[in-house]
Amino acid sequence: MKVAALFSGGKDSAFAIYMAKQSGLNVTHLVSLFPEKENSWMFHSINIHLTEMLAEGINIPLIKKQTQGEKEKELEDLKDVLKDLKIDGVVSGAIASEYQRIRVEKICNKLGIKSFTPLWGKNQEEILVEIVDVGFEVIIVGVFAEGLDESWLGKKLDKKSINELIEIKRKYLINEAGEGGEFETLVLDGPIFKKKLVLDEIVKEWRRDHGVLRVKKAHLE
Repeated sequence: MKVAALFSGGKDSAFAIYMAKQSGLNVTHLVSLFPEKENSWMFHSINIHLTEMLAEGINIPLIKKQTQGEKEKELEDLKDVLKDLKIDGVVSGAIASEYQRIRVEKICNKLGIKSFTPLWGKNQEEILVEIVDVGFEVIIVGVFAEGLDESWLGKKLDKKSINELIEIKRKYLINEAGEGGEFETLVLDGPIFKKKLVLDEIVKEWRRDHGVLRVKKAHLE
C-alpha cells in the first residue's frame, strides 16, 4: 500500500515513518507544509526548512507547500497537496492530539484514502524510550513550558534526558513527550536515514521563559 507521510523533521513524524515502514507500508512521499507563522494550529515550523535536506537523507521525495497557518484554512492547503498524489493513505505522527488526528482523518475521508496513526494512543514514555532504543538521534530545538530552561536547547534525547522529562512532568504537569507543545525536536539520524544531518551553525534565541534553537547551516554525511 502506497502512503505519504506528514513530515516536520521532528521525532514523532520520523518515528511514525519508521513504524509505517515496519508494518509493511510503502512510504512513497514525504509532505511538509511551511507555515508563514510559528503558531500554526497543525504544523510544526521550527527549522521546517531542514525537511528538504532530511528527506534527501531519508531518500524519499519531499512535497512541500507554503501555508499561511490560519486555523482550518491550512487544512485545505494539505488537501491540495494530497489530492494529486497517487497514494492509498496518509501517515501522521499524532500521539494524543484529537485536534490533529480528526482533521487529518477528515481530509482522508474527502479524498477516499486511509489515515494511519501508528503512534496513536501509545504510552508516551514508552514512545520516547523506543525512539532512542531503535537508534534515532534527536535534539530539542524549542522549549515552551515551565520546568524547561535554556539548557534544554540542543539537548540530546537519551535515557538521562527522558528521565529528567519524567521528573519535570511530575513537578510541573507537562506532557513528557511534548504533545502539548511543551517542546519541539529535530531528528538528525536514525534507522530510516541513508545519510545523517550534521549541524554546522546554530543560534539559540531565548526570551525570558521560552526559546528556540535555529539551524543556520547544516550538511548531510
